[in-house]
Amino acid sequence: MKKLVRKNVLKLVLLILSVFALSVSVFTPVGECSQSSENIYVNHSDSTVEKHTIRNGDTLYDIASEYRIALDEIMKANQLKNSLILPGETLLLPVEAAAQERISLGEMSREEIILLARVIHAEARGESFEGQVAVGAVILNRLASPHFPKTIHDVIFQKNKRVYQFSPVGDGSINLEPDEKAVQAALQAISGEDPSNGALFFYNPDISSDKWIRTLPVLTRIGNHVFATSY
Repeated sequence: MKKLVRKNVLKLVLLILSVFALSVSVFTPVGECSQSSENIYVNHSDSTVEKHTIRNGDTLYDIASEYRIALDEIMKANQLKNSLILPGETLLLPVEAAAQERISLGEMSREEIILLARVIHAEARGESFEGQVAVGAVILNRLASPHFPKTIHDVIFQKNKRVYQFSPVGDGSINLEPDEKAVQAALQAISGEDPSNGALFFYNPDISSDKWIRTLPVLTRIGNHVFATSY
């Protein structure tokens, strides 16, 4: 009886999502997601830039959030190898590309939302709600980055030399039905919550065998996952 009630509740949540997906406006500032040390970026076009003079107290993540630009894109535009910035310096901001990404994110379908919930559930069903939101944010950060595919499906199912970027795709756990917690985590990530601080990668350091991913700059750690960005 309890299982039937939970199943009906989940169906109701999924029905609500179909309405929610039509009105949600997405903001993305800018696990184990990468199993390969190969470069997985894809080509992207040039974009119009603006300039920002760094103020006292500014952080690179704050600036990325303020202008709604992917953190790695700001680092790439300014040839930064780490997140260290100094007051008085000037940053180049590729704002046109960022605006185009926000438009595409705003068109997310119900199916994409459910797929996002599936990968969250498969990757982080033992993690805290914050940790699940962070995993979802990594997917959206990749979607907002010009270095990754342009749809939720293609980001999640991306692979390099026959190795999927997200292990649940390879082992089939992506097909598990997401619970209500994962669905709500997906919605939080879509609404702009990003506990990962703009991460493009996450991994469990206790079980990861990928040496390359351990060399990436770490942004934060939540539960069993380390969240990192590119150079």
